[in-house]
Amino acid sequence: MKGIVGVTGSPGTGKKSVSPLVAARLHLQCLSVNDLARECGALTRPEGSVDVDLLRSRVLKMVTGPALVYGHLLPYVLERRSIERVVVLRCAPEALKRRLAARGYQTRKIEDNVGAELIGVVSADAYGAFGSAKTFEFDTTRSTPTGAAERITRLMRKGRPTPRIDWTLRYDSGAKLRSLLS
Repeated sequence: MKGIVGVTGSPGTGKKSVSPLVAARLHLQCLSVNDLARECGALTRPEGSVDVDLLRSRVLKMVTGPALVYGHLLPYVLERRSIERVVVLRCAPEALKRRLAARGYQTRKIEDNVGAELIGVVSADAYGAFGSAKTFEFDTTRSTPTGAAERITRLMRKGRPTPRIDWTLRYDSGAKLRSLLS
């Protein structure tokens, strides 16, 4: 890797666990966009909005060479020309719901994040920001962080296209969908 590679995905998909492992395997500097946003004051409360321009300039200033940059804010912070490849971590919505509940997320936040993962919000934003030639998806539902890091490292090195993940196909009735989102 010569430039910036990225890892993004909905909260709970494994970014924080997997990204440092991938960065170590690729011998890259590792930077969390979300941590940097908190440190540099790019997050505003109570609105919860992000000063994207401030965050972008901080990320680009912090990256001193080839790097792995990760976080769910990645598609909103970096531009297509800034990134070599990006992997969107995906997780089956029912598994994601369990992960977020285990972290103690409030019901509303779980519903919002599970709904976003179900319809692929971060994935769509990554494809929109970086293009299909640079964007890959990886399912972490049944992966350990180490196993996922090994496969993601190979994916980043080879850059072969991956199929897009569509969780909506699993929910063919209103009852299934309501059970997921309640």
